[in-house]
Amino acid sequence: MTVDTARDRAGALEGAGLVRIGERPVGRRQTVVKSLWIGIWLLYLSAPVDDMISGGHGPGAVTLGALGLAAFVAWYLVLVFRTVRQFAPRRVLLSLAVMAVQAGVLSLALGREWLVLFVYVAIASGAALPPRYSRWTVPGATALLAVTATAVPGGVEYLVGLVVPALLGGFAMVAIRKMIQTTVELREARATVAALAANEERLRLARDLHDLLGHSLSLITLKSELAGRMLPDHPEKAAQQVADIEKVSRQALVDVREAVSGYRRPTLTAELAGARTALTAAGIAAAVPLDPTLPELPEEAESALAWALREAVTNVVRHSGARRCTVELVARQTLDGPEVELSVRDDGAGGGPVQPGNGLHGLTERLAAVGGRLSAAPATGGFTLAARVPLPQPLGSDA
Repeated sequence: MTVDTARDRAGALEGAGLVRIGERPVGRRQTVVKSLWIGIWLLYLSAPVDDMISGGHGPGAVTLGALGLAAFVAWYLVLVFRTVRQFAPRRVLLSLAVMAVQAGVLSLALGREWLVLFVYVAIASGAALPPRYSRWTVPGATALLAVTATAVPGGVEYLVGLVVPALLGGFAMVAIRKMIQTTVELREARATVAALAANEERLRLARDLHDLLGHSLSLITLKSELAGRMLPDHPEKAAQQVADIEKVSRQALVDVREAVSGYRRPTLTAELAGARTALTAAGIAAAVPLDPTLPELPEEAESALAWALREAVTNVVRHSGARRCTVELVARQTLDGPEVELSVRDDGAGGGPVQPGNGLHGLTERLAAVGGRLSAAPATGGFTLAARVPLPQPLGSDA
């Protein structure tokens, strides 16, 4: 696990207010909660403590019991609380073995009241070990409890009251540990989904701004150059171009606001008219159908084709040096079903390999989102860009 991943998991734990079983607490709040939780269960050690005080043992036995109980509790707290670091399973197994030996020696030496220590061994194994180990160590600690109880005077009478807590307590720790792990993973997954959604929104905004501003600024530049050439001899025509520049800039401002708000959905009709205007302003002969006869397209598919048309025309105006551009919109029946194809062909400098830029990458993503595809390649004496989107199948049709 990397440092960043560990910090993310720690942040998820801290935000969730969860205390990981068998792992080091994160923050003061988790430390306090975990201390209180562990301290409550230590109250069941009152039986061994009461046996030391009033069990009639000699000073040597009491000293042995006090030292042994202190060492046992220390081992238990280190395993369950994990204040130092995360232990490898081998070290945890060794610690559990030491605790089991301590519980056995103290039970055999001091009496049946000390058999309760085996319950703590089972709980510690369920809390500190991964499930693949604890599913064996919890029954093992319970079995060792049963064997030791038969060798302790009166231990069998205590056996029924200790076997069930040992099994249930041990496996309860396994279940709680797994539940908390699942909860943390769900919270991390939710945070990841939120980050991906934010990233997708940034990509959408970047695509929209690129397509919107590229087209509008190219048209403004062309009309500005045209107005500059007309100004000395034809001031009235130059004024008309300036008025067009104002209109385009205002529309660009509206488009950018809509893109930022997430409401920008261009239509084919508007983009076809805009394509003819941009091509004509650039001095390119435009063959653009203004009212094509097409089947009804879903809103998302029409929007993707409209963006493709805008980007293609912008590239023709800015980079091709073409004298003529032809735009076609046709519906076709293919082996994969009906589809609408938009093609933009020019007679400019289309030779050489295609170098996909931000525009083509953005168009590819837009079309892929609606099940479409994009192709762009040099053609004989020019360049061709084709965008295709599928048409919805009528209900009951056989694809």
